[in-house]
Amino acid sequence: MAEYSALRVITEGLRGNRGWKPAWRKAEPKPRYDVIVVGGGGHGLATAYYLAKNHGLRHVAVVEAGPIGLGNVGRNTTIVRSNYLLPENHDFYEWSLKLWEGLSHELNYNVMFSQRGVLNLAHSPEQMDVAAERGNAMRLAGIDADLIGRDEVAQLCPGIDLSEEARFPVAGGLIQRRAGTARHDAVAWGYAHAADRLGVDIIENAPVTDFITEGGTITGVVTPRGEIRADKVGVAVAGMTSEVMRMAGVEGLPIESHVLQAFVSEPVKPLVHCVVTYGAGHMYVSQSDKGGLVFGGSLDFYNSYARRGNLANVHDTVSELLAIFPNVARIKLLRSWGGIMDMSMDGSPIITPGPLPGLYLNCGWCYGGFKATPASGWCFAHTIARDEPHALNAGFTLSRFAEGRHIDEAGTGAVPGLH
Repeated sequence: MAEYSALRVITEGLRGNRGWKPAWRKAEPKPRYDVIVVGGGGHGLATAYYLAKNHGLRHVAVVEAGPIGLGNVGRNTTIVRSNYLLPENHDFYEWSLKLWEGLSHELNYNVMFSQRGVLNLAHSPEQMDVAAERGNAMRLAGIDADLIGRDEVAQLCPGIDLSEEARFPVAGGLIQRRAGTARHDAVAWGYAHAADRLGVDIIENAPVTDFITEGGTITGVVTPRGEIRADKVGVAVAGMTSEVMRMAGVEGLPIESHVLQAFVSEPVKPLVHCVVTYGAGHMYVSQSDKGGLVFGGSLDFYNSYARRGNLANVHDTVSELLAIFPNVARIKLLRSWGGIMDMSMDGSPIITPGPLPGLYLNCGWCYGGFKATPASGWCFAHTIARDEPHALNAGFTLSRFAEGRHIDEAGTGAVPGLH
């Protein structure tokens, strides 16, 4: 398989790029594996990679319904951060951020991780108090966070409307300077490339149509490319979790599926120098390396498996962008897309053995799926290989919902669409 380096890029450029090999093999399914990972998105591929690298399980298969990179991993706004309030979340996402910081070197693939910072704006003294609470919790856990005023906001992002006449005047904000963005499809390709080098079979165009059960234990999957058996089966399929788990006879999971839209504008000169989130509503924006403004907002608040949204949400999200950056009003919107969010009842993920013997579940990522990719794969691989959770995902159980141990980061209660 291909090896990548600066010298290799220069050499191939000089000879017309004729020497590149595929980043991963087009594997044919074998009858049996140690582990099958259902879902070839970022989480599934990261899980397979860490199963091989950290636990020595080289007889692993990833089965994906379509080509690699066309699910949620390629349909998001690429933000990476660990600025969470609750210990279970900020510890988990901080480990993910640390993995991000060395990921390109680790995978021998440039995931284009850019630590440009994530700024959460505050529009009132009360919001500044909330930001200070979160920042203090982060700093007590050893995570970087700075509370800044209007003058520093102006230096970071000169395009923000800081006038007193602004609809939502800016009081300041909380910034995590180590946070930033990455290239979404490069993350999928990088993990696929690295997992393949360790012997993992990546089986594309193989949707799971049923599970094989023997004596109440999951022992494999059925696909159009044949039956594939394994000692253990992990499921990491994001918004399609309820549908896939229904094939295994599992009903009533504490998650809902909603569409989340995102947008890209035409390229413009550098304007947004960090990721900016809007404290008076729900909008987040950054600027890509090509110059386009990449932004998103709230869910479409009805359950759906469609990868498209509605015009009301477009209007709301653009209105919130213009409330902060009125100078982008005449920029053209190039395209939009939708990802299917698996929203949990408390807004925090589920990484757990079960709910059936031989089956392992990774879901409930809400808005946090992309940034969690490395730590999710790390912890899910540990959970599968050792039949027990890693310390970082010990709280992310299914049983917490029945036991009342919710990890309610947003403080909105058991309403999935509000997280």
